[in-house]
Amino acid sequence: MTSKNEAGGVTGALSLDAEALYQELRRGVQAIAIPAAHLVGITSGGAWLAERLQRDLALPGEVGVISSSMHRDDFAQRGLSAGGQTRLPFEVNGAHIILLDDVLYTGRTIRAVVNELYDYGRPARVQLAVLVDRGGRELPIQADFAAARVTLPASEHLTLAQSPKGDFSFRVRASE
Repeated sequence: MTSKNEAGGVTGALSLDAEALYQELRRGVQAIAIPAAHLVGITSGGAWLAERLQRDLALPGEVGVISSSMHRDDFAQRGLSAGGQTRLPFEVNGAHIILLDDVLYTGRTIRAVVNELYDYGRPARVQLAVLVDRGGRELPIQADFAAARVTLPASEHLTLAQSPKGDFSFRVRASE
């Protein structure tokens, strides 16, 4: 598998160190977070990131988890995801929310998640932080912070995996 760097040059085999990128994400979230910010992870990779960031940054309160299933524009093809249900253990109205996701690609998941979030109230601010931005946007959505930017062929799918010990790694597979 090959990837392109930000300048557009081919860099050879894609090798992403998920743990190193997590540390970069941690620094980025720490820089954009205000004391009253709520972390909300998108199921499932984003939820893993939010839970670990909450612990590592010693933030008060509970992490929220949000699912894109009910607001996807491809719901008829995908159906309900086994990733979990939305759980927002705080008042959404007026909240400063940092959405976390593992991989930003087309922007469709983020669109669906923002629609889901507004079903619960009107936050004061929503920011997006991602581990990897792989380009290929179909909607005008961008992350406030991305630990890495890579370009992958549309035929490849990049997902975050978590070991039983909580360590992160990436899996790359051919798109279905």
